[in-house]
Amino acid sequence: MPSFNQIRQMLAEAGFRLSVQEEDVVCIELSLEQGTRHQAIFLSELEDDDGRPYLRVSTAVSPTTGLDARRALVFNWQSRVGYLAIGDLDGVPYLQLCENRPFEGLDAAEVHRLVLEIGGLGDRMERALSADGDLL
Repeated sequence: MPSFNQIRQMLAEAGFRLSVQEEDVVCIELSLEQGTRHQAIFLSELEDDDGRPYLRVSTAVSPTTGLDARRALVFNWQSRVGYLAIGDLDGVPYLQLCENRPFEGLDAAEVHRLVLEIGGLGDRMERALSADGDLL
């Protein structure tokens, strides 16, 4: 089972641009569509009630102002990967696309796939919710 520091190292070795590296948080600046769009992906370590470590991969999608909660809940029901939640970004409540995975069984390929999947889906959702804008 990898540690959070090993996951951070996997990301750096895979060539991801790490813009924030704190003890329990890493931010990747993901470049999409030949560099015309960008998405910030945050990775952090969580623990469940039994103390088992989990990796959370998340990205900000949209400010919650004017958010249609029904659409968000329908997405959560239909989604096979990722769920929507609300989290603060610089003191502003944002809709966040998240995915949690137990560290047990994680390898570099799975972490890489999660980053790209949450980043790409988050960017498409951001575009749909912000009239083609790029919030981050």
